[in-house]
This record gives sequence, C-alpha cells and structure tokens, in this order.
Amino acid sequence: MMRRKRAQIEEPPVNLTPLIDVVFVILIMFILVAPLLELDRVELAEAPRVHQESSIAVQESSPIALHVNRDNSLLFNSQKVTLQQLPALLKQARKKYPQAKPQLFHDKRAYFGTYQSVKNAVEEAGFTQMDIILKPS
Repeated sequence: MMRRKRAQIEEPPVNLTPLIDVVFVILIMFILVAPLLELDRVELAEAPRVHQESSIAVQESSPIALHVNRDNSLLFNSQKVTLQQLPALLKQARKKYPQAKPQLFHDKRAYFGTYQSVKNAVEEAGFTQMDIILKPS
C-alpha cells in the first residue's frame, strides 16, 4: 500500500511566473536605458585617395567653395569669414548662381559643430544640396 501512495504522489508544477517577471523587468530596463547611451565620436572610413587632377576638377566645378580648416576657421571662396557673415554671403551667392551646389571642404580635425553650423547656413540660404569633400588634398 505504501508503494501505491508514493507512485500516486505527483511533484508540484514549477512556477515560472517570478522568472518571467524578472526577465521582463530586465528587458524594460534595457529598452529605457538604450536611448540614453551616447557615442563619444563617430569614426568615418578613410576615403580612397584621389589624384591631384581630379581634386582640382572638383574644386573648380562649383563657384561656391567653403573651407573649414582644422582650427575651425572658415573660408568662403578663399576669403576668411565668420559663421555670422556666412548666411548673408550664401544668400548673395544663391542669387548670383541659382543652380550651383556649394562645396564644403571640411578638415577631419575640425569640430562637427562647425560643420553643422555651415550646413544650417547653407540650408537657410535656400540651397537644397551641398557637396561635401571630406579629405581635400
């Protein structure tokens, strides 16, 4: 009789509810924390080297050339300007050359904020496209 009772006794089912709750809490934490993570910088891949002749052709293809040097100084068609002067100069250039695309020669050691300010000025002047030359020779 004792053997029958042991055979009839079933083990209680395993309650997975607490485990599932913990997994969902961890998942929700990852979902909440992930957008708050920031990258310090973005590394761009090196561009293939371009021959000197094609670089000169690129520079001469647009009458509007913007150069951002490594010290974040700004040149508009080889004349030193400030970020405050740039929108007015770009608007004048837009009137003079309505079909031209500005070309931005940006030194990779210059700040990204300078690029963003130049891009905003170009958009404010009414240009819809801009050529970006990342590694001028």
